Amino acid sequence: MTTIDIPGYRAGTWVLDPSHSEVTFSVRHMMISKVRGTFGVKSATLIAPENPLEARVEASVDVTSIDTKDEGRDTHLRSGDFFDTENFPTMEFVSTGARAEGGELFVDGDLTIRGITKPVSFELDFGGFGSDPWGNYKAGASAKTVINREDFGLTWNAALETGGVLVGKDVTISLDLQGALQQD
Repeated sequence: MTTIDIPGYRAGTWVLDPSHSEVTFSVRHMMISKVRGTFGVKSATLIAPENPLEARVEASVDVTSIDTKDEGRDTHLRSGDFFDTENFPTMEFVSTGARAEGGELFVDGDLTIRGITKPVSFELDFGGFGSDPWGNYKAGASAKTVINREDFGLTWNAALETGGVLVGKDVTISLDLQGALQQD
């Protein structure tokens, strides 16, 4: 069994602090720029055993909260053309493992969007651990992955007169997370 040493790591149940966490995405727009947006995190729990590579995480993202700074676009993204939030209001992630590779950490798991589940790998970057002024032990991390949106049924697009399409296939998902170790 492989194990790694992460300074400050503590076993236990960690719960996400949504006020200090963010899920963002970016996707190519009109082949010339990127559109960026955010989602609200509903919940995330990390069960952390002594070996960090055996940790398990489950997370839920509120897709109805999508914000790209354009209400018309956000309404379209909530529609059946994209996320169909009436039938699929959340995005879910359940980890299947963690691994250290070439000095980098990865969390592998199953991502579900629009009822379609596909495996993904997030590259993880630990920010560190520390106690806040109220005695809570906190952890911070960032993670990133790239998915093909069409793999999840997000296939709407429009051809451009100049060639190409309105929306790119590759979507970069970035996570900035802070969680607290639960007290017994």
